[in-house]
Amino acid sequence: MQTTVTIEGKSVNVETSRAADLALQERKQPLLAEMELYFSCLIRKQVRFREAGENANEIAAGDQLAVRFRPVMTAKCDANYEGDSPPLADFPIVKPTAYVPHWLRIDFRHGKWIGEFGYNNRN
Repeated sequence: MQTTVTIEGKSVNVETSRAADLALQERKQPLLAEMELYFSCLIRKQVRFREAGENANEIAAGDQLAVRFRPVMTAKCDANYEGDSPPLADFPIVKPTAYVPHWLRIDFRHGKWIGEFGYNNRN
């Protein structure tokens, strides 16, 4: 499935694989795909999956899918950060539109949700 949502006034193309579409149809509750942009000593992109309806700023991308963009930061730089261990805080970006991704791709493989998001090249 392909659809477009608007986040912070910017269009984001959301693409789900056939396997993801089938898995979404089987769900009893909508899934939230949260595009997390993590600012610390490095910048990291990660898609986190959780139950929809628990977070502010969720945008419906279908009956069983919601999306959200969340820039976050930590108070301390930790190169070994892999998960939710350090306390994350929302990162107040002055012009968030510049950081909102252009696309989000979601797949479902071996019983796990997989996601990636990115930006188009500007020429």
